[in-house]
Amino acid sequence: MLPFYPLKRINNSFEPELSNAILEVAQSGWYLRGERTAKFEREFADYCGVKNCVGVANGLDALTLIFAAYKILGKLKDGDKVCVPANTYIASILAISRNNLEVVLCEPNEKTFNLNLELLTDRTRLTPAPKAILSVNLYGRKASDEVMLKFAKENNILLIEDCAQSAGIKPVGDAAAFSFYPSKNLGALGDAGAVVSNDEELTKLIRELGNYGSKEKYINNYLGVNSRIDELQAAVLSLKLPRLNADNEKRRKIAYRYINEIKNQHIILPIAPENPQDCVWHQFVIRTKERNCLQTYLTEKGIETLIHYPIPPHKQKAYGTHSLAQTSLPITEKLADEVLSLPIHPAMTENEIERVIGLLG
Repeated sequence: MLPFYPLKRINNSFEPELSNAILEVAQSGWYLRGERTAKFEREFADYCGVKNCVGVANGLDALTLIFAAYKILGKLKDGDKVCVPANTYIASILAISRNNLEVVLCEPNEKTFNLNLELLTDRTRLTPAPKAILSVNLYGRKASDEVMLKFAKENNILLIEDCAQSAGIKPVGDAAAFSFYPSKNLGALGDAGAVVSNDEELTKLIRELGNYGSKEKYINNYLGVNSRIDELQAAVLSLKLPRLNADNEKRRKIAYRYINEIKNQHIILPIAPENPQDCVWHQFVIRTKERNCLQTYLTEKGIETLIHYPIPPHKQKAYGTHSLAQTSLPITEKLADEVLSLPIHPAMTENEIERVIGLLG
């Protein structure tokens, strides 16, 4: 079987440095809010081209804390509308709902899977108008650009970016959330996440909220949570970060081989962006009306594939009694029925790439 994402093989490519880093943390006697966390936060902020980075427990917390902090700062309030692509992973939606904000689902562009700016414009005419956009770099493709940023500023809308799948894409909005789940382009050895922003007041508040609402020990200014990156994950991420660009470039080469060499009239291939740097190809997602048959065929041939995501958020039981369940989203539902993700990762060999192409070409 050609695995979809052979995590052990990928992590082995960082040895022996990876094991040495783990041992060093284990023997240090300091496991939370230490020098390694501070080091990674500085490195990742510099990498993203922003002033501030706060490590948190996971990507969902990163998003949730951004919205929570904006509410405390008075830039959002209960009931405010937040536009978000309807075909995203449910974590994006949960972060909005958990902050008592109103989810406004927007259909994506079928070719890019990202927010359709024209449809987004229609949503801003709602009464009252949305106060924030949660732009999602789905599958690793840049969704927020200078056009969207200009649009947000002209309409006095916060632009928040869900970069959970796009480590390597420079954020442009007011704040961005990252996930370092083990299978991400920049993956930890467990759950981890981060918020990056040029807004120092925002990031200071997020750091406080993620530490039980406390800036000083035993003094709690807010009803916070426990959401902190630990020293082990920070050390692992600092080790992996210098190779991220090279690993993303390997993903791009595989993606362009797929695009150029898979010739099958029954398969819709993703469209490469004009600027190759605008996608880090966290997933390579094809579309076909015969998705289930194709997945079965590839499985029988020893190729593991995944479906991201078979049930869109508004069709999930969690939102069954919510107004979202009544929303008509034909594009999103069509994509959910057709998408199939092929293996793509920096450890793929030429033989493995050619095997996938040969079976689909």
